Amino acid sequence: MTERTELPLEAFYDLTEITDVAVSPDGDRVAFAATEYDQDADEAVTSLFVAPTDGSREPHRLTTVAGASSPAWSPSGDELAFLAAREADVGRRVGWRDRDEEGDDSSAADGDEDTDATNDEGGSEADDDPKPQVWLFDLARGGDARQVTDREEGVAEFDWSPGGDRLVIASRDPTDAEREYLKRVRGGGPIETTRLQHKVDGSGWTDDVTTYLFVVDLESGETERLDDAYGGGAFQDLTGMEPRWGPTDRIVFTSCRLGRLDDTLVRDVYTIAPDGSELRRLTDGEWQCTRPSWRDDGTLGFVVRDPEDWTKPDELYFHDGEEPRSLTADLDRGVGRGATVNWVDDTAYVLVGDEARTRLARAGVDGSTERVFEAQGDDRAILAFDVAEDGSRAALVFSHPREGTDVYAVAVDDLEASEPPESLRRLSAVNDELLSEFSMPEVRRLEWESDDWTIDGVVYHDPGLDLEDGPHPLVVAIHGGPLSYDEPVFSFAHAALTSRGYVVLRPNYRGGTSRGREFADVLRGRWGTAEVADIVAGVEALVDRSWVDPDRVFGYGFSYGGVAQGYLVTQTDLLTAAAPEHGIYDLRADFGTGDTHNWMEADFGLPWESPESYDAASAILDADEIDTPLLVTAGGEDWRCPPSQSEQLYTAARKQGVDAKLIVYPDEHHNIGDPDRAIHRLEQILGWYETHDPEVKNRTDG
Repeated sequence: MTERTELPLEAFYDLTEITDVAVSPDGDRVAFAATEYDQDADEAVTSLFVAPTDGSREPHRLTTVAGASSPAWSPSGDELAFLAAREADVGRRVGWRDRDEEGDDSSAADGDEDTDATNDEGGSEADDDPKPQVWLFDLARGGDARQVTDREEGVAEFDWSPGGDRLVIASRDPTDAEREYLKRVRGGGPIETTRLQHKVDGSGWTDDVTTYLFVVDLESGETERLDDAYGGGAFQDLTGMEPRWGPTDRIVFTSCRLGRLDDTLVRDVYTIAPDGSELRRLTDGEWQCTRPSWRDDGTLGFVVRDPEDWTKPDELYFHDGEEPRSLTADLDRGVGRGATVNWVDDTAYVLVGDEARTRLARAGVDGSTERVFEAQGDDRAILAFDVAEDGSRAALVFSHPREGTDVYAVAVDDLEASEPPESLRRLSAVNDELLSEFSMPEVRRLEWESDDWTIDGVVYHDPGLDLEDGPHPLVVAIHGGPLSYDEPVFSFAHAALTSRGYVVLRPNYRGGTSRGREFADVLRGRWGTAEVADIVAGVEALVDRSWVDPDRVFGYGFSYGGVAQGYLVTQTDLLTAAAPEHGIYDLRADFGTGDTHNWMEADFGLPWESPESYDAASAILDADEIDTPLLVTAGGEDWRCPPSQSEQLYTAARKQGVDAKLIVYPDEHHNIGDPDRAIHRLEQILGWYETHDPEVKNRTDG
């Protein structure tokens, strides 16, 4: 064994994470957003960068003001628009104007000139922070970005017109009564709702404000609302309307117009003319439709999910102007979560989950499908993909455990390649300093048998650690979902663990995706069964190889990773210590307290009609079997897995004298977004493992 270079947790502040990526229309440049961390302010800072796709220059930082997302090139490629919540453009702040002018969208439109005033309830006049607006760089002339929109409730999404002279934007548009209600609530007043979907994680308490599409003239600034283009549905706040302006001067968007909007996950595809006329519905209220994308001839592709059976793989559909049909039904592999549809002539490129790997697939309008770009390899994931409008080049975000996460470009003609082609160029090196200074893990895939199924997982270990020279302590890191999968990726948490001598196993248990519907369907309505057997069998496979010590097996996992640990500590003695994070442990109590009532009903039925199915999947009812030390964490405003669930598990353990600790991160949703808290989380997990590690105890006692 060679000496390891331990990754200090404070190095998290040196981490850079790439989010959005967009290729210019001619394929010469790629824009991307990268999130960095400001230690003094303890906050994430996202900036925009542009790089030539031939790799001739390093990426150029475009934005110097914190916050930027959703970069989108104009059709000419001379301008780059993006969303940002910034102080108002200087040009909009200076000079005299009539504050009562009709259509004024400034903050004074609420009728209160004193922004520091308190409301009737005694709270402060809330929400003085700027809302996201569309900003625009003129890359041909240079200079700073200018503000394009000034919506009172901000802009959620946008797209360019084919001529590049207008934008379509999606924005909430409250009535006078709704505006007064929002003002009271944001000032600390009572929340009032009649909506079934009364919460959405990340958005908070819902309201009745409608989101509309607006057309914005870039030269004059005039804004016209398209009255028939409005959003709706249980998760409108998360999914958005996804407006896309097509080549035949029609705008496509998604919405739910059914009778009980919050009691379904259905979203239909609509198109409308940019003057607000000729609304058409292209789907018939049976599917959850997302990510619409135009072809050059005005036909459409979009992604379809079965709203009542999520184990069925998401499919790419094509609408030829007459009716929609699936292009990927025979693939039995789902389109990746958040993956866009990219057209090149008669072919759509999409990311799919296939055998625990995110990879490219190509689907023709003739119904042909094939997997492409074997040059990706088996040891890295594709996190994002975009194609230039002229079909010349594509941009990818690759993630590799040792090489980091970076932007690459490749010729579209080379997407057939089985080996890395000459046109493949690495365009960024955002974490090279971190990668060169500290140990990053080696990775290998492993298979084992469980209940006559072949299960696989990903094993991470420090390059200085010889697995054969075991046994070593193991961390079982369990993915969420459960409709998800693990593949080799760059992860700060993985490196923090492996550089401290831990082996990390990420098991792809049944109930996950990427291996077809039958594999995913095993766990539908039967939580706490197959995944438990698969995880236990995976650990036993490592023990049998003498790689890991059965007395030093630790767990962590977020969301369903927390749920699964609830089953493991009530059904098995597998874990030496567990760290269930943001999980659900009492399904009946969860129903209606979070935002997942539609998902739960699809899996288990209604709790008053099928109480036995809810109880069978509730680890809390077997809490008397817990003897594993538990580090239980929750987000104070997590409406996906409410914090009360973590409190229940913690209380049940403590009531029986089991060593347990509860950590609640105030104001956090179904994630840990604050960098200091992300570091604190890792400190706590590592400390919990060390406290309960028998070898550490033996060394201390000795």
